[in-house]
Amino acid sequence: MAKVLKGKPVADRINEESIAQVEKLREKGIQPTLAMLRVGARADDISYERGAMKRCDAVGVAVKNVVLSENISQEVLMEELDKLNRDSKVHGILVFRPLPKHMDGEAVRLAMNPAKDVDGITDGSLSGVFTNTSVGFCPCTAQAAVEILDYYGIACSGKRAAVIGRSLVVGRPAAMLLMHKNATVTICHTRTEDMPSVTKEADIIIVCAGKMEAIDAKYFRSGQTVIDVGIGFNETKGKLCGDVDYDAVEPVVDAITPVPGGVGSVTTAVLVKHVVEAAGRAAR
Repeated sequence: MAKVLKGKPVADRINEESIAQVEKLREKGIQPTLAMLRVGARADDISYERGAMKRCDAVGVAVKNVVLSENISQEVLMEELDKLNRDSKVHGILVFRPLPKHMDGEAVRLAMNPAKDVDGITDGSLSGVFTNTSVGFCPCTAQAAVEILDYYGIACSGKRAAVIGRSLVVGRPAAMLLMHKNATVTICHTRTEDMPSVTKEADIIIVCAGKMEAIDAKYFRSGQTVIDVGIGFNETKGKLCGDVDYDAVEPVVDAITPVPGGVGSVTTAVLVKHVVEAAGRAAR
């Protein structure tokens, strides 16, 4: 039986730290504030928005909701983003993506102020991840994966790690975070030959393949720690599942995150933590 690396205690500790920082900022007359910019009314966006608002409220972070019609023009969207960039009372900005098809999401990404980019989508934020400097913020999901490793005392220094997935949202940022912790990292992707032979050599594996339950037991061996970033709804099983075939892999490895209840529950806590950190930086 593998040790189950649940996300809730990790998120709880992050929230406690954020609450303490919010109190210190309020003593200085600063109210950490997150602006959430949503275009349209996608069900998944609204669900995430509600969850983020609840987490913000629990920590003491204020929320400014900017909701725009799905058929607005690119110009209107850019104007709204510019207002948030220039608003000194807004410390973090979250733009829900993907945007409607008629909009240029890349232009929006590039126009955001990296200092307020709490979800790590701008070039400034990503450069900070790669150079290990505090320019913007790391993508929340990638950081959440590493926060779990830290909380459970899973050492990275000197260890071999594999990341399955190379997106700028999770894969490559996660690899950089592991390298900053002195792990030796291999990034695997759809063109990797004989991927199981690579992943079996690793001590730590972060799976962000983007394909539900695609990674089964043949990719693993005993002694490994597995962080499953994926999430999707398996209609056949009638439940949420990750990119890892949990039932097949859990008996093989030493430690694994569940889905749900793993990385996802930490990601929102990281987002709110970034807002608080952004407010602190702005106060300096």
